[in-house]
Amino acid sequence: MSAGPLVVLDACVLANFSLCDTLLRLAEAPPLYEPKWSTEIMAETVRTLESKLGWPAALTSYLQSELLSHFGDAWVTGHGPLVSRMTNDEKDRHVVAAAVACGASTIVTLNLRHFQKVHLEPWGVVALHPAPFLSMLYHQDPAVVMAKLRAQAADRGRSLPELLKILGKTVPDFVDLISSMIPSSGSS
Repeated sequence: MSAGPLVVLDACVLANFSLCDTLLRLAEAPPLYEPKWSTEIMAETVRTLESKLGWPAALTSYLQSELLSHFGDAWVTGHGPLVSRMTNDEKDRHVVAAAVACGASTIVTLNLRHFQKVHLEPWGVVALHPAPFLSMLYHQDPAVVMAKLRAQAADRGRSLPELLKILGKTVPDFVDLISSMIPSSGSS
């Protein structure tokens, strides 16, 4: 069963817990895309979670084990030799190399300035902010996206509007789209 297009998730989206949760739920059955990342992306995610967000090492270790358990095929390998051929921001060349190595056509990142079109186009890769990426997935299968958002809210003990308020800090355009599709009564 094909999971849809291959998409590299950058560390900045993986380190944003609610956004990451949404993105990964959309990659679970029925999958709307197949997530990819590398050891370097995961190391950067862990550094961010621990040093900037104060997560204890035990929690980041648990996160990594859960990602390996649920998304064992997500880890990209063999991209090392490609890194030196990339021309985007030096700190993020490994991300583009991972995308090229696994055949991903999209990188989802909050840091678009390190992934300029001129550097990605020769490789057939585009970088998208998570808001248009999520909106694209919504337009691809609105019922699945809404069901997964409702499940995420319920699993977190929140209503859908409460979850959307949290997501709105990072992906406001996507939240506006979803909000326009739910009854104004704010039902969850």
